[in-house]
Amino acid sequence: MWFANFFVSGSMTMVVPFISLYIASMGNFSDAYVQTWSGLTFAVTFITAFIFSPIWGKIGDRYGRKKILIMSAVGIGLSVLLMGFATTVWQLFLLRLIMGIVTGFIPMSQALIAVQTPKETAGKVLGTLQTGSVTGALMGPMLGGALADAFGFTNTFKWVSVTIFISAILVFFVKEVQIKVSKDERDYKTYTSKEVLKHIISRPVLLVVMLLSLLIQVAHFSIQPILSLFVEEIHGPVNIAFFAGMAFSAAGLGNLLFSRRLGKLGDKVGYVKVLTVLLFAAGLVYLPGALVSSVWQLVILRFLLGVALGGIVPLRIAYIRQAAPLSMQGEVLGYNTSLRFLGNVIGPALGGLIAASFGFSAVFYITSGLLILSGVIMLYTWYTSEYEEKDSKLFSMLKQ
Repeated sequence: MWFANFFVSGSMTMVVPFISLYIASMGNFSDAYVQTWSGLTFAVTFITAFIFSPIWGKIGDRYGRKKILIMSAVGIGLSVLLMGFATTVWQLFLLRLIMGIVTGFIPMSQALIAVQTPKETAGKVLGTLQTGSVTGALMGPMLGGALADAFGFTNTFKWVSVTIFISAILVFFVKEVQIKVSKDERDYKTYTSKEVLKHIISRPVLLVVMLLSLLIQVAHFSIQPILSLFVEEIHGPVNIAFFAGMAFSAAGLGNLLFSRRLGKLGDKVGYVKVLTVLLFAAGLVYLPGALVSSVWQLVILRFLLGVALGGIVPLRIAYIRQAAPLSMQGEVLGYNTSLRFLGNVIGPALGGLIAASFGFSAVFYITSGLLILSGVIMLYTWYTSEYEEKDSKLFSMLKQ
């Protein structure tokens, strides 16, 4: 599953850097037209994925996650393959829309692994699995650009689809084992969607952990559309693509190196405790980004940000593994993924709007504030929940 995640994540990020160039090659369009449709074509995948992720999660809980994973990989592969034959912007837009419907491979793979992993080691195992998708995402844009330069846009889409089909083949040989990792009968009963939502809403910490998926993605993606422009402002136009790529990749490298270690730490001391600390750390790291005067300062801060954010993803999933019965894991993770995809859409739009209105520095200040606010919300919810639980137990003991 690590290699399957590596191929899917790498393949999907390979085509992202040159979507706007591909659209421009389809006709004699104005810059405004290309920018508008690049944004729409990029966002539509996340919008449809936002709608369909919980649906696929529920189906996976009922009928098996391996089947859904194979279907997802084949669907993504076909979508990417056909993009290589697209001749109009509308065709590319529709194919990206269809890809969003079947996108959900990585969260579904997390659910597949989570339900076969004891709660005590979920953070370490899911952190290890995440390094597969992070490594793919790190290498994808670089390889995609190289392939596009060497073979052209259309052939790159076709080659990329092959690696996604390889992921489907890898999953075919994965054995979905129904291991009894829990003695709780609630882990193996069937739940309706209404019961799943009731379960989430009735647990404040679980609800906040999931809502934070939205806020964290908004914060993380707010800087994405303007990072290259910010690098150009502080460094100048010389080798701008190289240095912008370094700034992007630095966060991924920090993520890759520390996600497993932070997941393991969460197994030992508690997922919510580590998650809360990382939220504050991410907010504090983001803040000095507004004051940097050299690209190397930005790269160091991006690396530290990647360290913090690298632990947040597996810790969230590990907590969900702990707080939700096994037989509803897929649907709960589906809702969590939907919130992440929504953040992926809101973040770039918000970041671009703030930068256009108040300048680049404002994006860093607001993003930092958003992450620190997330930490405050998480700390308050966890503290009050723990206090009420202890108070309730004490009251019960006194009553007896």
